[in-house]
Amino acid sequence: VQLQASGGGLVQAGGSLRLSCVASIPTISTLSTYALGWFRQAPGKEREFVAAISRYGVETYYADSVTGRFTISRDNAKNTVYLRMNNLKPEDTAAYYCVARPGMATKTLPADYDYWGQGTQVTVSS
Repeated sequence: VQLQASGGGLVQAGGSLRLSCVASIPTISTLSTYALGWFRQAPGKEREFVAAISRYGVETYYADSVTGRFTISRDNAKNTVYLRMNNLKPEDTAAYYCVARPGMATKTLPADYDYWGQGTQVTVSS
């Protein structure tokens, strides 16, 4: 599985961005095999869980720091996962990574995810 994230940029505090991540998967598989998610890493900090979504999008999970502001969604027909980020804060500044793992979405540790995209940078100015 290969993941390609996009949509990062520079935004003022209070603004919004939508990240997208397109997955390239083996032809014998479908995206619904995989739970998807987003992590982020700020300079000098450890990589942290942001959000995850179950294989068919029924269940979603969020870090406390983004609950109520961020929304994860997926479109299996387009092999894409999204992260809508509203009311952005300077502390949201980080490289954001999309991730995938077969099976359950109830995982919040980096080691739980088998596939990682390249980061897309989000910078929020105050």
